[in-house]
Amino acid sequence: MSVFVITIDGPSGSGKGTLAGKLARHYGYHFLDSGALYRLLGLAAHRANLLQEPLNLSALEHLAASLDIQFIVQDNQGTQILLNGQDVTDQIRTEEVGSMASKVAVIPSLREALFKRQRDFARAPGLVADGRDMGTVVFPEAPAKIYLTASVEARAARRVKQLQGMGVDAKIDAILADLQARDKRDMERTVAPLKPAHDALVIDSSDLSIDQVLKTLIDYIDSKH
Repeated sequence: MSVFVITIDGPSGSGKGTLAGKLARHYGYHFLDSGALYRLLGLAAHRANLLQEPLNLSALEHLAASLDIQFIVQDNQGTQILLNGQDVTDQIRTEEVGSMASKVAVIPSLREALFKRQRDFARAPGLVADGRDMGTVVFPEAPAKIYLTASVEARAARRVKQLQGMGVDAKIDAILADLQARDKRDMERTVAPLKPAHDALVIDSSDLSIDQVLKTLIDYIDSKH
């Protein structure tokens, strides 16, 4: 691969999205939040009333192939996500849209429809790809692969803090149960289960600050250039 790709995989709430955005800014690379793609598809499918059983797979596949998506990495405000030109950054992080994403993420034909879209994000000067199967499935040839994890308790606490910062009244018991269920679903699914690539740098961020992890990642990535 001529474009330098950095993959960051890991479970929900591990901090990979925040760190991926910081790395994209640090290196001046493009950014792909692959988990957001499934959330964006879930939201778009919901808006088009395509999540009703039985699912209309051909309509969902067409929708997946035609989504207008932009990730805009901003200096001090994280990453702005646009769907058909509309800012949906906060909306797609809700638990409701997370559930919509889970419905579409387990369908092999929809994963395949989004696969090429994800590969197309690899453009010069480089790409930081954040997700669950970036290093194992989408960019297996990437020179720098990272698997970021943390205890489910630490991730639940971070998620509650994030939601409260958005003005959402979040209960830690509910968030904890949701993360445990999501972990089980992601790790046990037959298509691209969540696991570290064999050559990934694995970091447990439970007791580390964002800055501590970021320094470790930059040192690792610089060694791969």
